[in-house]
Amino acid sequence: MSLKILIFEDEKLSAEHLEKLVLQYNTDIEILNIIESVRSGVEWFSKSRQLPDLILMDIQLSDGSCFELFRKINIDIPVIFTTAFNEYALQAFKVNSVDYLLKPIVFEELKEAIDKYKKNTQRIIPDPVQYYEQLYQHIHANSQYKKRLLIKIGDQLKHINVEDIAYFIFQEGLSHAVTFSNHSYPLDYSLDELERLIDPSVFFRVNRQCIVRPEAIEKIHSYFNNRLKINLRPAQQDAVIVSRERVADFKTWLDN
Repeated sequence: MSLKILIFEDEKLSAEHLEKLVLQYNTDIEILNIIESVRSGVEWFSKSRQLPDLILMDIQLSDGSCFELFRKINIDIPVIFTTAFNEYALQAFKVNSVDYLLKPIVFEELKEAIDKYKKNTQRIIPDPVQYYEQLYQHIHANSQYKKRLLIKIGDQLKHINVEDIAYFIFQEGLSHAVTFSNHSYPLDYSLDELERLIDPSVFFRVNRQCIVRPEAIEKIHSYFNNRLKINLRPAQQDAVIVSRERVADFKTWLDN
């Protein structure tokens, strides 16, 4: 009997990559669906006549955190989390976590996680605190975040230290790194790529156009429709709005 897997991933390229890795593991695996949002997940579980044996789940979906899904419906299915963020390990443990893989996902790590699931689909963890500490150490031991970024100015190449960057912002079709000394440098990276390259405990993506660090936040205001408006330093001409689906995670990130 083939293994049935359900994938939650809102980025098309990441979903295709993950699907390819799953089939590389075993071509007999049946991928039931690829779901992009919490809302679509609730709808799928309410209508589907067959349940997956295993779920591969990104944490940040198109309309919010995947943990909203667990609050809306009862899911008693093992989950392998696939994410660019490392600060959700404890929450993942509370909802049927088999393993916690950081993007970019590589075949060897996915294979180990699926093998772990197959050996024991009901993991018994005697000490949650010890488990979290070990997991946290493992994640940070295997995480390599960029300390410098290479930029091109005219026909010259220059590097800037990530610790000097106040925020990243997407403007006029390009991503820019804005330093605390108020210099703006165009980058070859997209914001999606930058999220995977920089430390998520230091930077947070507040919306589709902006990634900030706490030292760059001067003021935070309540904004309509349950959103937040932030003043940055160096200042931006347009208001920077924390999207509604990211507000709760943004507050948690700041509090930590």
